[in-house]
Amino acid sequence: MGSFNVSFGDRFILVGFSDWPQLEVFLFVFISISYSLTLFGNTAIIALPRLDLRLNTPMYFFLCHLSFLDLCYTTSTVPQLLINLHGLDQTITYGGCVAQLFIFLTLVSTECLLLVVMAFDRYTAVCRPLHYTTIMNSHLCQAMAISSWAIGFINSMIQTGLMMAMPLCSHRLNHFFCEMPAFVKLACEDTGGTEVKMFVARTIILVIPATLLLVSYVHIVRAVLKVKSMAGRRKAFGTCGSHLLVVSLFYGSGIYTYLQPMQSYSENDGKFVALFYTIITPILNPLIYTLRNKDVKRAVWKVVQGSREVG
Repeated sequence: MGSFNVSFGDRFILVGFSDWPQLEVFLFVFISISYSLTLFGNTAIIALPRLDLRLNTPMYFFLCHLSFLDLCYTTSTVPQLLINLHGLDQTITYGGCVAQLFIFLTLVSTECLLLVVMAFDRYTAVCRPLHYTTIMNSHLCQAMAISSWAIGFINSMIQTGLMMAMPLCSHRLNHFFCEMPAFVKLACEDTGGTEVKMFVARTIILVIPATLLLVSYVHIVRAVLKVKSMAGRRKAFGTCGSHLLVVSLFYGSGIYTYLQPMQSYSENDGKFVALFYTIITPILNPLIYTLRNKDVKRAVWKVVQGSREVG
């Protein structure tokens, strides 16, 4: 098949889940509900520190960034998926596809790094409690947040640029959004050299942060084991366990999608795996990071009480 000249007028067909028509209604309902809860939960996390000054801490500073990331990258993919599932429009322009890919990669890459920053914050709070306020000062918090965004942006620029340089032979994209591995499958020629460059960039963004995060939690677990109170130890392990569960889903699904060889990548499997980091983890993050926190419950109760008084 010969290559075609891609321009901003060309459109790609997003196959989505059309190979499983019996699942489309269920997925539409499930994803609609999940997306609504994601919007509500993450918006609430961003708003609460502004309603209760006791939540103006480094942890909630980073959590607000995480919620903003989740809001943005789910919004960059889920509305397109819902339109696709409803059968209204299953196409996307080349320009729209590139923009979606760039935005998604920027936000997800930033989240990979931000989760490590949050793990470092928890490590400092648990393992260096006496020096916590000195170490996690506002300047360091802002620097780490800005660095996460900057590195995520640079990584996205590199990978999107490499993708745009590839000649494409098909307009049928076997995914529900413009995912990089599915896009590479459309290439006309051998992409070995490009894939190596992409693999290096993905390793830096995925494997190194995941390793640093695990090291942080190993130190946290060691510190928790020294706690004499069984109730305190159980609570700390419960919190750490829930955090590790959600980051494992995020990093695990990301590593599966982006670090396996392109020849062994299955678009059908990739679509279902992608649901974990586009649908599942964004809805879990607000619950996991705040469900057991008394300050958040107090802030929510304060808002509820205030609304009742106004009413």
